[in-house]
Amino acid sequence: MISVRLDNAGKKFSREWIFRALNYEFKTGSPVAVTGPNGSGKSTLVKSVAGTIPLNEGSVSYTRNGQPVPEESWYRLAGISAPYLELIEEFTLAESIDFHTRFRPFTEGLTRPEFIARLGLEKHSGKYIRDFSSGMKQKLKLGFAFFTQNEVLILDEPTANIDQKGYEWYMEEVQKLVPERVVIISSNEPREYTFCTEQLAITDFKR
Repeated sequence: MISVRLDNAGKKFSREWIFRALNYEFKTGSPVAVTGPNGSGKSTLVKSVAGTIPLNEGSVSYTRNGQPVPEESWYRLAGISAPYLELIEEFTLAESIDFHTRFRPFTEGLTRPEFIARLGLEKHSGKYIRDFSSGMKQKLKLGFAFFTQNEVLILDEPTANIDQKGYEWYMEEVQKLVPERVVIISSNEPREYTFCTEQLAITDFKR
């Protein structure tokens, strides 16, 4: 079991505080929706939780089975999907998968063909990522987050650019992961987080 804790967390850009005095604990099996209007700082918060940007005050800590996890190991625990994360456009789908799994293995011994099949992209194995539609790119990002070995799943605007069929795929796959992972959904679209048991409104921590 893993948990991610924010203690008196605060982040500002220039003189403007995006959030401040935020205390919260994300727990395995209790999916949380980080909510707020566009530009309110949801992405900034989840980036801080992932450890990709530093806080200006307070702290983030990861704990597994009651033992602290060193910050340099956080990246091995977190699977992240977000519109601002770029795929390598010069790779084919197959090459992109091989590159990814050199650093982060898939769950359940999933093979490349099995992974592609789980995404419904069997006809596109040799296609370059630059030729993918925006929806296909988003589905690939979600697939990497869903099916990579991780314990913390951070999804920022998870269904951006995805059609109804892709949305249904997202909802089916993400709910399978809830019992065994910390799941954090950053969104202002309620349909993306209907399964979340808690909501964290970032506007409650404006100072």
